[in-house]
Amino acid sequence: PPPFPCQTKNSSSTLSTLNTFLHLTPAQRQYQIATKTTSLLDFTTDPRRTGRTCIMLISKAILRLRSPTTGLACRSTSSINNQRQFNSTAAPSRLNYTAAPSRPPSSPSSSSLAVTSFDDLVKSNFPGAISNTDLLQKVIPTLGAKGFTFTNTLLATSLCADELARVLEDDFVKIYGNNFNLGGLSGFPFAGNTGFGAMAAHIPDDGFCLLIHGPHVGICKNGTIGKVERRGIAMIDNCCGSAIAASNYLYGITNGGAEISPKLQLFSDFQQGAVQELILPFGKRLGKLKGEERMKELPYALYDSQEVLVKDIVDTGKGGIKKGLALLGGIQINTGPDTDDYFHPLRFDYYDDTGEVADCMLELIMSNEQ
Repeated sequence: PPPFPCQTKNSSSTLSTLNTFLHLTPAQRQYQIATKTTSLLDFTTDPRRTGRTCIMLISKAILRLRSPTTGLACRSTSSINNQRQFNSTAAPSRLNYTAAPSRPPSSPSSSSLAVTSFDDLVKSNFPGAISNTDLLQKVIPTLGAKGFTFTNTLLATSLCADELARVLEDDFVKIYGNNFNLGGLSGFPFAGNTGFGAMAAHIPDDGFCLLIHGPHVGICKNGTIGKVERRGIAMIDNCCGSAIAASNYLYGITNGGAEISPKLQLFSDFQQGAVQELILPFGKRLGKLKGEERMKELPYALYDSQEVLVKDIVDTGKGGIKKGLALLGGIQINTGPDTDDYFHPLRFDYYDDTGEVADCMLELIMSNEQ
């Protein structure tokens, strides 16, 4: 028999909670999951997965609750806490529901070992990087403590045009709703002062803005940096293509005989021309680096260049900040379609309604304690 037999009153209560949850909007569901304000956490699986998995499992749980022949094995609060405590020392935490008699513990599969080794691989190449899932689980409660919610917050992003950059963007869209896009190639804030002013005007009355910016870089399963597997494409592809093109342009100037291109004003490729010019001050920093060492340093050089622009844009438009603005800057690290992406936070500041930095929150999300 199931280890925690489900009593009728528990089934009825759980069904009522589930039905209430499923009548929320997707943003409301995701917000409750992320902020742990829902009692349905026992129906989620691996916390590294997206909210879609949670919703799917909740739906399955409802079907089981309604079935006259199948009962849901409800876990008591104490048993859940005990299981979490056990998992925290034995393996990555998993919050799950039991719909059948429990099975004996099995040895880790090769796929789970692969995920663990890939996590180590990413973090060894990019110290300080955390998975997107971990990032959300730390950023959302931190902002929630300052009053950010899905109803009073406008999400703004300055990320690359590459579809892989949408992964991080979409993760936050599920929490705060559609984003205002300020970025272009390589993540530079090409919308500029005009774009920031328009964005600020869209912030809810007495509300907040979360602005996320930064370049991105790919990493393959075999550890190759600057490359990434893309869904439906057999060939391993460059990531970020715009950044690599700019790097090659810079290398030709600093280590070859190439001349600075006058094509910055070429309207049909204005953004790439700008990226190439904006990276020129980092020629000495990148120097004679080649291969993976250059690919590791390139996104950080791009970030420093972008940071100058973002700071100027925010300082110029800070009069449009309403209740507050959170600025999250860092490096996106894109992986293949079957693994979680990562982010290396380099800045997480809170601007108050006067437009001044009132709190540096970077340590709160970089700490092992959530």
